Amino acid sequence: MNSKTSDWFETKIRYAKTQEDGSQKNVTEQYVVDAVSFSEAEERILDEMKVYISGAYKITAIAPASYHEIFFSDDEKDDKWFKAKVEFIIIDEKTEKEKRTKTTYLVQAGSLASAVKYINSFMDDSMCDYTSVSAQETKIMDVFKY
Repeated sequence: MNSKTSDWFETKIRYAKTQEDGSQKNVTEQYVVDAVSFSEAEERILDEMKVYISGAYKITAIAPASYHEIFFSDDEKDDKWFKAKVEFIIIDEKTEKEKRTKTTYLVQAGSLASAVKYINSFMDDSMCDYTSVSAQETKIMDVFKY
């Protein structure tokens, strides 16, 4: 398991995808790209998808991702993407009050249970107290990093 911190953009692209039986079907798929601007995100997704697209296409959405760090799995069985929310617990030294900060991560895993396991094993190395708040499967097909 390794991670990459960057500015990520979630993109959606609609195109005619060749099915297993050879027929064409219009699909809209979601991908994540590493980019610094909307125009770079558009360029990156078109560059990555050009080998899969033979006809017309339309980029239907580009939005900055709510996460900045993505955990990539080395296991080829891990073919799904999960958004995991973690809450860091910090004690303010002046007021002695507990402060909670939520952070979202994208995690590559094969199941919800393994996504939670991966995030907990990565966070266990941290010196901060934390709580796993939630994890849910996304419709993201793939992540393209530099």
